[in-house]
Amino acid sequence: MLTQLPAFAVIIPLLSAPLCLLLRRSLFAWLFTVIASGLTMVVSIVLLQQVMASGTIVYEMGGWSAPWGIEYRVDKLNAYLLLIVTSISTVVLLAAHTSIEKEIPQHRHTLFYVLYLLSLTGLLGVVTTGDAFNAFVFLEVSSLAAYSLIALGEDRRALWAAYQYLIMGTIGATFILIGIGLMYQMTGTLNMDDLSRRLPEVAQTRTVFAAFAFIIVGVCLKVALFPLHRWLPNAYAYAPSVVTAVLAATSTKVAVYLLIRFTFSVFGISFSFTTVPLQTIFVILGLLGIFVASTTAIFQNNVKHLFAYSSVAQIGYMIVGYSISTTMGLMATLLHLFNHALMKSALFLALGAAMYRIGSVQLHQFQGLGRQMPFTMAAIVAGGLSLIGVPLTVGFVSKWYLVLAALEKGWWPVAALVLLGSLLAIVYVWRIVETAYFNEPPAGRDSVEEAPLGFLIPVWLLVSANIYFGLDTRLSVQVAQAASQSLFGVSQ
Repeated sequence: MLTQLPAFAVIIPLLSAPLCLLLRRSLFAWLFTVIASGLTMVVSIVLLQQVMASGTIVYEMGGWSAPWGIEYRVDKLNAYLLLIVTSISTVVLLAAHTSIEKEIPQHRHTLFYVLYLLSLTGLLGVVTTGDAFNAFVFLEVSSLAAYSLIALGEDRRALWAAYQYLIMGTIGATFILIGIGLMYQMTGTLNMDDLSRRLPEVAQTRTVFAAFAFIIVGVCLKVALFPLHRWLPNAYAYAPSVVTAVLAATSTKVAVYLLIRFTFSVFGISFSFTTVPLQTIFVILGLLGIFVASTTAIFQNNVKHLFAYSSVAQIGYMIVGYSISTTMGLMATLLHLFNHALMKSALFLALGAAMYRIGSVQLHQFQGLGRQMPFTMAAIVAGGLSLIGVPLTVGFVSKWYLVLAALEKGWWPVAALVLLGSLLAIVYVWRIVETAYFNEPPAGRDSVEEAPLGFLIPVWLLVSANIYFGLDTRLSVQVAQAASQSLFGVSQ
């Protein structure tokens, strides 16, 4: 049974999606989806334990050996991402039944859970597969489900946001597919491990350079790296709250995983960072993303928009760590994948709780909310402190290792800019705190009740994780370090 776990990680949500259609009652569909996601989380935990203890797991689909058959290859990096995606998915789902009551029409509830499971299937497939073309296929499965999830809300602006995401996502996917096709033309294989051995023989050809360029641009569109981020703010702002919470925590993280996988494992570190000047390009774009997106966030009046632009800035931090191209730098990026998932899922879910009670996430509607919804606002403040990087939160751990990596490389100006970027986060987080705690409620608004337990329990589970993993970093740091070292070929 244990040898089948890589396949189970994808098959469980894939088979659960059509079965969910049979459950007409929203409550049953929700329970079924929570169980399916919970099972994938259990599978991911066992896989991580196995990989950390015994090394990479290779599963050949149908018993066909690569490169003729498709293989699932789970190493430390895959297992780490599987844990992030499945755990966040499961916790966020705990609030889904309550959240969608007021944001999605009743007759679409079952459809929501079906699409959710399909999106989860795609994300887990991207992370698990060792085949480049299958990575593209799963990426599109996830993306198509995500477009539909965004459009499910009653806000008509969600349709336009989904359409923008569809156009940009399709362009990105097309670029990735062209790049994969060019690699296949030069090597005759789609297996990533096989590609990594054959590409060096043809690395200096224009076809391989073109393939690399297409894949990098396509993946960066999916990552929402500045300046290819324009689809993200509206997609996050107008999607149903639970959809925003799960997409912000998982979708861009899987895209960053793809970027790491293609550059480190397929094309190789030497080609990606020496032959091609990727390091210089990415450190500049990462820093620009931090400052431009953080500055834009300061002037937002829609709190979802504010945290959406904050996500673009946080992606900038990940890209800066990635561009340092050292074990410490990549470790900082992988740490931030984990930590940012905890931050943003907590923040967007707490915003969903506010939306549930006051029907808006406009900043002026947050006036006096600190007294009326103390637990919800405390969660938003805790998530904001983590975004800033205050000690005892996960955000501090990420930025600590990122600054250490920059200093180890001798990039002290980059370290200074990373710290300066955190000061901008103080400004936009303070705007929320000031409005919620130092202003009176708007005239005419009745007393607001605290969010129901269906929201508060998962929100505070995520907030507690933000604090716990800020204090006890053994899991996140050890796994991120092991994954980084394995990608650099460092023996442990």
